[in-house]
Amino acid sequence: MPRPIRFNAFSMNAASHQSPGLWRHPRNTSVAFNQLDYWTDLARLLERGLFDALFIADVMGIYDVYQGGPEAALRGGVQVPVNDPLLLVPAMAGVTEHLGFGVTFSLTYEHPYPFARRMSTLDHLSNGRVGWNIVTGYLDSAARNLGLARQLGHDQRYDLADEYLQVLYKLWEKSWDDDAVLLDRESGRYIEPSRVHPIGHHGEHFQVPGMHLCQPSPQRTPVLFQAGASARGQAFAAEHAECVFISGPTPTVLRRYADGVRQASAAAGRGPDEVLIYAQALLIVADSREQAQARFAEYRSYVDLDAALALLSGWTGIDFAGLDPDALIEYVENDAGRAALAAFTAADPSRQWTVREAAEFIGLGGRGPVLIGSASEVADQLEHWLDQTGVDGFNLTYAVQPDDLSNVVELLIPELQRRGRYPVAYAEGTLRHKLFGQGDRLPESHAGRKVSIQ
Repeated sequence: MPRPIRFNAFSMNAASHQSPGLWRHPRNTSVAFNQLDYWTDLARLLERGLFDALFIADVMGIYDVYQGGPEAALRGGVQVPVNDPLLLVPAMAGVTEHLGFGVTFSLTYEHPYPFARRMSTLDHLSNGRVGWNIVTGYLDSAARNLGLARQLGHDQRYDLADEYLQVLYKLWEKSWDDDAVLLDRESGRYIEPSRVHPIGHHGEHFQVPGMHLCQPSPQRTPVLFQAGASARGQAFAAEHAECVFISGPTPTVLRRYADGVRQASAAAGRGPDEVLIYAQALLIVADSREQAQARFAEYRSYVDLDAALALLSGWTGIDFAGLDPDALIEYVENDAGRAALAAFTAADPSRQWTVREAAEFIGLGGRGPVLIGSASEVADQLEHWLDQTGVDGFNLTYAVQPDDLSNVVELLIPELQRRGRYPVAYAEGTLRHKLFGQGDRLPESHAGRKVSIQ
């Protein structure tokens, strides 16, 4: 029986996300990101298409590596202005019943105690449909505005993240017993005090002696997403992530990342079905190949290469303004996003990229492939990529909103359903149960279930 293909949508609370310059397209409604209707309409569309979740990216800084300042990013609207992603969830949850929400939040710049309460609140309000995309940050501009001279070193950020997760697991999983809330009106007892526990955490980075402020939410711990593809990032994912987001321009890159995640997860004692891997992709689907190719050509005419280089420079920590556009990109170890640079260098030794080629590539759809054609042709391509890379599904970005995702829902998904490669209805339950079919809680084998409190 063929493996099903899973979809998340990949967006951001900004006008420009993965296709710099496309905000100028006359049909693109992404400039309405400040309006609540934009998001509730998107949520309804994705639920109609039976998407697993809306995956919302975020950054806490400006892309100011390119040309030594923020001007190119500001001119091109490169992921700026950008609003808080967490505040979108209650509104979208209120107009949907099944769609999940994977929200990006950087753990480097906020204490875990208030964050634990915010995520528990969202899990309650959404009836268990929330996930957290764990990021450690990669922009020095964010660090400077939050009290640091520069961001922590790459591996230091993951050391901090390990302890951060320990604090959260203790709060979410161990602080309150399942039966702590009594709501006994006759006796006047709301909570049984003996069933609520201080976590007594005293670590290198955090001191959290007390108890969680929220009663257990439907999932307790939100579904854990993570996108790091460096060696340290993969080790972190092997310990914590339930859904891993990878991106790369070729099947070779994606296969290397996917194999690395699965091998690391197995070494951490986790089963092959405990981690889902989603690869980034932009799908341009139309009634015919000719129409899809024409749309692709139209989109390319709006790409802002300067903005694309600002994006690439921010991802990699390298100022590409000082390089010959026809120079080959080389891998350099630094404290920015190592996977972003590796995707165009070391991850696929058979393919070399010039600065210009990389900018043109990420100008439409970011670091993932662009698949173009009729519904039947794009379905063929998706099946090929799934089989070649070993991923479980795709995080679908867009160039023009809502056209690209609407065409996926209206044209492509019915074709995949006819092939038996896509679900025809949602499963009931929380986001975690929909994804894994094993209940609402983290599995017993997960690190979050193994923590102990004093």
